[in-house]
Amino acid sequence: MAFLNALDTFRSLELERIYPAAIVVSLLFVIIYVMLALSGFVFIHETGETVGAISGWCERVSGGIFREPSNTLSNIGFMVAGLLMLKVLSEDYKTDNFKNNTFSSLNSVSVLYALAVIYLGPGSWLMHATHTEWGGWADNLSMVMYIIFPWLYNLKEMGRWSTNRFLQIYFLIILFYAISRWFFGGRLGIGLDLFGLSIGLWIISEVLFRFWSPFFRWLSGFVGFFVAAIFGIFPQEIFADLNEFWWVILFWLPAIFAKKAPQIERKYSPWFFLGMFSYLTAFAIWLQGYPETPFCQPDSWVQPHAIWHLITAFSTWCFFKFFRTEINLGDSRI
Repeated sequence: MAFLNALDTFRSLELERIYPAAIVVSLLFVIIYVMLALSGFVFIHETGETVGAISGWCERVSGGIFREPSNTLSNIGFMVAGLLMLKVLSEDYKTDNFKNNTFSSLNSVSVLYALAVIYLGPGSWLMHATHTEWGGWADNLSMVMYIIFPWLYNLKEMGRWSTNRFLQIYFLIILFYAISRWFFGGRLGIGLDLFGLSIGLWIISEVLFRFWSPFFRWLSGFVGFFVAAIFGIFPQEIFADLNEFWWVILFWLPAIFAKKAPQIERKYSPWFFLGMFSYLTAFAIWLQGYPETPFCQPDSWVQPHAIWHLITAFSTWCFFKFFRTEINLGDSRI
C-alpha cells in the first residue's frame, strides 16, 4: 500500500513545478556533496586506489574533494541533459502543445525518463568522486534506472499496459535490483548483468516494435545474439558455456509480453540512429579509459572516461528527441 501511495504522490506532483524543483535538487546535490567532502565524511569508507595512484578509469587519484576530478565533473552533462528535457516538456505543458505524444508534455512517463537521465549524473559522480563501495552502488543503480526504461516502455505499448502498471513494474525492478546489488554485488549473486542485458532487451524490443508480427514475435530473441556480438560476446562463446551465459534465455522476454502490434509509429531517422551512433562511439572511447591504453594520460583533464560521460549524455538527449517523434495511431492498427 505504501508503494502504491508513493506512485500516486509521484503522479500527483504539481507538474509545472517539476522543472524548477529539479534545478534546486541538482544544485543542492552539488552543494551538499562539497560540504561533506570538505569535512571528509564521504571518504570514511573509501576503498579505491590510494592518492597519487592511477585509478581504474585512468585518471590519477586526487587528494582533493574529487578523487577523479575530470571523471566526476563530466557527469554534470547528464544533469544538464535531463534538465533540458524537463524544460522542453514544461514549455509544451504551458502552451498545451501535446501533439498526441507521451513525450510532448509533462506526465509521469516523460518526467520519469528525464529524472532517470538527471540521476545518471549524481550516481556516476558519487563513484568517481568518493571511491567507495556505496558510490559504486549508486552509480550502477543509476545506469539500471535509465536502461530499463526504454525496453519496459516498449513492452508497455506492445503489451497494452496501463501507465500505472508500467510504473509499478519499473519501480519494483529498481527496488529488487537496489537491494540485490547492495547485498550480492554486481551480478546479483546469480551471474546476471542487468545493465548489459537491458541493452540487448532494448534493441530486441525496438526491432520488434518496428517489425511486429505474430511470426517475428518469437524470432525476435535472436536479435540479442547480434547485440551481444557487437559488444564482444559471440554465439560460439555463449553456447560453449551456457552455465555462465544462461541469461540469454531472457532475450525472449519481449516476445512473451509483446502480445500486440504497437499503436504508435516512430521516426527513426535521425534521432534514433544518431543516439545509437553516439553511444557506440562513446563505448569505443570508453574502452580507451583504462591504465596502459594508448590514450590514457592520467594527469590530463581530457580523460576518455569523461568524454564517454559527455557523449552518452548527448545520446540520452537523442533518444528523448526520438521518443518525441511518436504518433499515436489509436485503433487503426489493431
